[in-house]
Amino acid sequence: MIDPIEHFNGIDIYLFDQLQRGRIVPGMTVLDAGSGSGRNLIYFMRAGYRVLAADTSADAIGALQASAAQFAPRIPPENFRVEPIEAMTFPDQIADVVISNAVLHFARDDEHFWAMLRGSWRVLRPGGLFFCRLASTIGSEHLVDPIGGRRYRLPDGSERYLMDEALLLEATERLGGTLADPLKTTLVHHQRSMTTWVVRKQPAT
Repeated sequence: MIDPIEHFNGIDIYLFDQLQRGRIVPGMTVLDAGSGSGRNLIYFMRAGYRVLAADTSADAIGALQASAAQFAPRIPPENFRVEPIEAMTFPDQIADVVISNAVLHFARDDEHFWAMLRGSWRVLRPGGLFFCRLASTIGSEHLVDPIGGRRYRLPDGSERYLMDEALLLEATERLGGTLADPLKTTLVHHQRSMTTWVVRKQPAT
């Protein structure tokens, strides 16, 4: 009997929801843009998906390569690259699913945010799914302190680049996508708001 805790190995619960709903299926290519050490990729590696990742941390990519050597030694090391997501060297439209989990809120400013977002979108195939979790002001507008532009100090003391509902909807339109789900925000009491933003790229015509 499969141990579900071990099998899904720390995957984000909202990404797990996309799996449960049949939106991510074997045979797809999954790219984690800003992967860290890859906690959201272990399941996909073990399940035989084609997996790609980029992160600016060499240590994180090293850890991900070590996980791949353990769980999916067929995956070539060059599938995991030390590079910023706004300048990934993967080809255009290579992935069926792009994961951006707790990444975009580290943008330095508007220009950096849009560069990261466009870089993540560029590698997504028409009809593909963009799964994003990011800190936002939604539901916590009165708890965050503006420190310049869209950067805020959060109740937990961290500083983040925060989106709001209007800008997320504008970004969806500017990208040429459609919401696959309504925006969903989890309020972590006295810490932050985390919004799940899932966008479908329009199919090629």
